Amino acid sequence: MIIGVTGFFCAGKDEFANYITSKGIEHISLSDILREDLIKAKIEVTRTHLQELGKDLRLKYGAGILAERALKSMPKDKNYLVSSIGTTGEAKALRKRGDFFLVFIDAPQNIRFERMKARNRENDPKTFDEFRKQEAKETKGGGSAYREIENLKKIADVVIVNDGSLDKFKAKIDKMLHDHGWKYQYKRPSWDEYFMSIVDAVAKRGTCDRGRTGCIIVKDKRILATGYAGSPAGMKHCDEIGHLMKTVFEEDGSKHAHCVRTVHGEANAIAQAAKYGISIDGSTIYMKLEPCLDCAKLIINAGIKRVVCEKRYHGAISTRKFFEECGVKLDVLSDEFEKYFKQS
Repeated sequence: MIIGVTGFFCAGKDEFANYITSKGIEHISLSDILREDLIKAKIEVTRTHLQELGKDLRLKYGAGILAERALKSMPKDKNYLVSSIGTTGEAKALRKRGDFFLVFIDAPQNIRFERMKARNRENDPKTFDEFRKQEAKETKGGGSAYREIENLKKIADVVIVNDGSLDKFKAKIDKMLHDHGWKYQYKRPSWDEYFMSIVDAVAKRGTCDRGRTGCIIVKDKRILATGYAGSPAGMKHCDEIGHLMKTVFEEDGSKHAHCVRTVHGEANAIAQAAKYGISIDGSTIYMKLEPCLDCAKLIINAGIKRVVCEKRYHGAISTRKFFEECGVKLDVLSDEFEKYFKQS
């Protein structure tokens, strides 16, 4: 079964996706396909660049091209949620599978504007009038290559109005799933999924808002040490006094500004183990991103034998080479690149 989700700005599409995926349904975002294309082309990932690339691909290959690419990675024996559906062509391409239904998330415009203000993203409209104009531009279409959210609402199988509490929204989602014959079966997480969920909790203690990353070191299914990104003990944190930025040229030729005040989560976890006399020889380390080269060298010399990362890191080219040469197994759970760090 494939559940597609679309809707107006700040209607609750992300909350819908989070709740659906918590039930064991795998999430595929059409926007992530565009992000990966931009990263491979070494183009900055911005909303404008995503929209331009999406338009160009649809004009060249057809309105359903992103959905067709997504379908290639979706075997029929699994359930999927597909988000970021922006055109009727994408919905029609997914519907050809025969097990697809489209959910449209809606909410009154004034409520959605208040939600947008609450999330406080830098490039969001700041006034209600700006909000209405931007929404009109992206929802009414302009041809098969452009986003056409209002037309998607017309062909949706289900429209959910998210105008109340999160609990009420979840109740509506549960009813929708029940009405469409989907029965929830609890899926126990694998050990890697279990430990990665703990990494997410550890990362929340990070004190540098450019990348609140974390990691844990595990042996024989027992946690030995944890670490998150933050200043050295005794120093003020970035969240308190700001960043200490240095320009760094990455191995892929790109230039980035990095905060050098911060000690990476991997280094902090290894230091914690050393401080308390905990042997981590032969252990596994879990983290959000592939480690930088400095942390990779620490991992190698600490005797860690397996590295599990949630996503790839654009600056980890030498890291992969060092791990391969030194016999450290690297498992990256997703080929998606990082989206944690703010652009400088």
